[in-house]
Amino acid sequence: MRSLIDITDFSVEEVNELLDTACDIVANPEKYSEACKGKKLATLFFEPSTRTRLSFTAAMMELGGNVLGFDSASNTSASKGESVYDTAKMVSCYADIIAMRHPKEGAPYVAARSASIPVINAGDGGHCHPTQTLADLLTIYRELGRLENLTVGFCGDLKYGRTVHSLISALARYKNVKIVLISPEELALPKYVKYEVMEKNGMDYVETTSLEDSMPELDVLYMTRIQQERFDNFDEYERLKDSYVLDVDKMKLAKEKMLVLHPLPRVNEISVKVDADPRAGYFRQALNAKYVRMALIMKLLKEAAEGRQMPEPVDVVFDELHCDNPRCITSTEQEIVHTFKCVSPENGVYRCIYCEAKKIKN
Repeated sequence: MRSLIDITDFSVEEVNELLDTACDIVANPEKYSEACKGKKLATLFFEPSTRTRLSFTAAMMELGGNVLGFDSASNTSASKGESVYDTAKMVSCYADIIAMRHPKEGAPYVAARSASIPVINAGDGGHCHPTQTLADLLTIYRELGRLENLTVGFCGDLKYGRTVHSLISALARYKNVKIVLISPEELALPKYVKYEVMEKNGMDYVETTSLEDSMPELDVLYMTRIQQERFDNFDEYERLKDSYVLDVDKMKLAKEKMLVLHPLPRVNEISVKVDADPRAGYFRQALNAKYVRMALIMKLLKEAAEGRQMPEPVDVVFDELHCDNPRCITSTEQEIVHTFKCVSPENGVYRCIYCEAKKIKN
């Protein structure tokens, strides 16, 4: 079945159609109240989540469907050693669609190759988070009325921030979007996103460590949490965790119509005093997530009923190459064939199809 693993799995036209459907849901909720009657969503959350899991649950319930699943890997057969591949195949017997969050990068892709029902990536490690991106796009569109001709600042953890990676990939397909990357050097955006997403698409971008200097030019400020769970070294986390704090004084530097977004949860990177500012859109963003996930669930179930399949990846398989990323799903599911896509033939550079880690073939 066709699934959503990465935001680029959908064309710009398909994304725009989802946003239009979500806007119609906002305007006419009763029209969709039985759209998924008799259908079941399985929420497979192998790491903690509040907003995303509850958002998917609320979305399916408001469509008239039912929800089953779990919110901790410790409550599943994964604690006994069951693979993601087997879990997805088993859950296909009980549900019509899966939403999966997993700490290992590429796990939802493995599930999608195994399951006989659609799989939605609800976040895989520090890799990507396409449904949060849909919520981000819907919020920008509803608040500012456009997805083109924008200057968007990303602030905080840009290295491990899967929401950042996904949103940049989405915005790269819209016209005249400038990106401002605001982070400590240790948490800078991965080079593959800069070079293979932004530069490949001709995006204008700058890198800086100063939030204050960037504020006046931004149409959107996307704040992110410094994620303790992504750090192997606690001391490094302690050193970087308070790198940026958005407060009332900094908001005075911004445009009158600037929009502040945050994928949540926040810790202390946005002062609660900012919540009263009409430009603070992060709780409206959380609500928009429900609407766009409703639209997505309907789309994938409709395509499943029509028999639409995931496209076969254009891959190059090298038995002698193995992914070295310890956060990749291939590090725990040893039976998975290590598969790579070629991104630079002349330099022998390949990228793991699961986590996008770079590999050079000598």
